[in-house]
Amino acid sequence: MTIHAPNVMAEVLATRHHLHRFPEIGLSEFKTSDYVAEQLTALGYEVTRGLAKTGVVATLRNGSSERSIGIRADFDALPILEETGLPYASEIPGVMHACGHDGHTAMLLGAAKILAERRNFDGVIHLIFQPAEENFGGARIMIEDGLFDRFPCDAVFALHNDPDIPFGHFALREGPIMAAVDECKITVNGRGGHGAEPQSTADPIVCGASIVMALQTIVSRNIHPLDPTVITVGGFHAGAASNVIPERAEMVLSIRSFDPDVRDQLERRIRAVAEGQAASYGMGVTIDYQRGYDPTINHKDETDFVRDLAVSFAGQDKVYDLPRPMMGSEDFAYMLAKRPGTYFFLGTQRTPDDPPLHHPRYDFNDDILPVGTTFWVELAERYLSRS
Repeated sequence: MTIHAPNVMAEVLATRHHLHRFPEIGLSEFKTSDYVAEQLTALGYEVTRGLAKTGVVATLRNGSSERSIGIRADFDALPILEETGLPYASEIPGVMHACGHDGHTAMLLGAAKILAERRNFDGVIHLIFQPAEENFGGARIMIEDGLFDRFPCDAVFALHNDPDIPFGHFALREGPIMAAVDECKITVNGRGGHGAEPQSTADPIVCGASIVMALQTIVSRNIHPLDPTVITVGGFHAGAASNVIPERAEMVLSIRSFDPDVRDQLERRIRAVAEGQAASYGMGVTIDYQRGYDPTINHKDETDFVRDLAVSFAGQDKVYDLPRPMMGSEDFAYMLAKRPGTYFFLGTQRTPDDPPLHHPRYDFNDDILPVGTTFWVELAERYLSRS
């Protein structure tokens, strides 16, 4: 690490804790947007607001080059009741920064200050503060609102903290790094009645249980073993009393994949399995299948650039290529579909027992703030080098 800015780091830490105390859900991050925009305006950036409702883009120009770079940080929180007991814990009941987006935003704001003070680059920097990564596809909405038409970027970059990766380690890979995600709600329409007279009913719980088990055969028997796929039944809701057979049962599925043809095949098979199982019990199903984020696919040149920079920044022993993509999803996929770039992970692990992302006791590791902040500075300056 070659940049030392302890005065900036104190501000970055204060920013992170402020954002953590006042989290906001996607597309309603109005106070967060105000806070971010005010800081960037004070630093002399050209600040544009309103993309995806609460998004902020900050532009800094230096020198004569027209080369440009985009760096994204997400700033939405999750609908989780915090259980950390921290002095800066969320003051918004039922809302929490449980994925570290407060840390992502704090690091990029810190980098914004250093970049503005140093001005050691030749070109245009666009800092993209994005809402609604968790659920609503804020990246896609910003693009639809003209992000890259109004702020051309030769390349775009984003990182995510990861408490499962050793502290200060960089994990990346060319090509697919995160999966596409789809969701499906299956409603079994039965005929309710008295639990003591099941022969007079069409029991949707029994039918639903059969659907759940049959769904497990799709990945194991219909999809090629070398095509990474996941079908998870994350919810099953039916009935409320032991002696009442309900009218319907509902289940919700999360589906992960990478290949577009496999993605289509999964939908066909899920529909066929649910309808076939229901028919065998004399019932019908209603299926609401929603396509979510596309797979996140990194570009070779930009991935090589980040890898080489990370090696010089942190050392060869702290940089590695992931042997396989992760099955989580990320709406930065939409930015990478429009512009060359790469998405990578920065390790924040304290101990192997750290609470994972999206956990009510998750706590972003503040010790990583100087690492992420200064890496963004070096990345922007190296990409827009004067030489």
